[in-house]
Amino acid sequence: MIRCLEICSFFLEWGYVFVFFRMIHAFLPLRRRFPLRLAAFFVCSILATMVIYSNDLPNLLGTLLGMIVYISIFHQGHRTKKITSVLVFYPSLIAVNYLMHDIGSRCFFLVTGASPESSGWTRELFCLSTAFYTLSLLLRLLFWLFAWQILKKYLQQITSDLTVNMWLMVDVLMLAPFIAIFIIIYFMPENPLIVYPICGASIFSGFGCLYLSSYICTSVRTAYHAQELEMKQAYYRERLDDEERVQSICHDMKNHLLVLERSDPPANTSQMVEKLQRELELYEDYVHTGNEILDIILKEKSRLAREKHLEFSVAADLNGMDFIEPLDISTIFGNSLDNAIEASEKLPKGQGAILMKAGRVQNFFFVLLENSCIKKDRAASTAKQDRFLHGFGISNMQKATEKYGGELITRYENGRFTLKILIPIP
Repeated sequence: MIRCLEICSFFLEWGYVFVFFRMIHAFLPLRRRFPLRLAAFFVCSILATMVIYSNDLPNLLGTLLGMIVYISIFHQGHRTKKITSVLVFYPSLIAVNYLMHDIGSRCFFLVTGASPESSGWTRELFCLSTAFYTLSLLLRLLFWLFAWQILKKYLQQITSDLTVNMWLMVDVLMLAPFIAIFIIIYFMPENPLIVYPICGASIFSGFGCLYLSSYICTSVRTAYHAQELEMKQAYYRERLDDEERVQSICHDMKNHLLVLERSDPPANTSQMVEKLQRELELYEDYVHTGNEILDIILKEKSRLAREKHLEFSVAADLNGMDFIEPLDISTIFGNSLDNAIEASEKLPKGQGAILMKAGRVQNFFFVLLENSCIKKDRAASTAKQDRFLHGFGISNMQKATEKYGGELITRYENGRFTLKILIPIP
């Protein structure tokens, strides 16, 4: 019987390790090399199965340091994400392991009345002890399975959408349960009426932060989609108005041509030509890139550049680049062009110039943006007032680029700021 329970315990423990490993992996991607992935699973198994006792400083600190090293070595992502993963999963891991072990032990001694010294136990007591241990492992596995079912739809969304400042906000919120679980198990473990509720609160605080982060992501994405729809509606309204103006210009051109054809050149010919040129200049900023969102962005930015007397040149072809989400198109091109316009307009009139190229080169999608500027730091920053919604300049462009395995490079040289983005095409 004991042997059968031990076999069950073995499978229950490794099943729990697999579920816990999957949760961390979903939250923070593993490095791509297979040997590292395999090593990560076994290191994670050591951390996940660490038994936590009362006043157990070595295991408390050992698990914490081990998780920090494990996340740093085996997982990808910005350091703020890695800090968040430790702050979220460490309290839950410690609390669940402590609760399962402590409750199982208390129940066993309460039911059997056995002595803590196992030297005098009978075979029946050993069997009951193994049964309680197996039951605690089953409950732990069921808990993490339940948590995985609830949280799996949020984990990947959080890592793809949160900005650095949002990660820092989550970290601040998680400091309280992180410190509380450590202190309560080490300093006040003798009173379960205090320890157990705090352990439960630490678990649900961590999972609650994940839900809160997901809610923030959903809200921001919804706001972006609403803004995107509004941009499209404004764009189509402008296109309809432009078509009407083009028809009017064509009508005027026919009349002017008839005048030129049927009579000697009138005295106001130069005025007629100048008027037509001014009207036609309004339609020179149309760029068709194969991406509707980018067309909208370029039309708006070219209008701003023209108003600020900046030279604005674009050559972009995004046909076949549908793998880049509209939100990321807006982040990359909207932020970069805003920064370029802000930097260029600080130069004397007629000296500001912006050049943008984008398209496919072999198996890569590239973006090149050059603008004249005074200082590197001014070109590389943004003065947007609504920073929370519209992003954080180059840091957000970096995040959007890394999302697709790409690389962003900036350089300042001889009064020119250059931004290059290279993204592998799937």
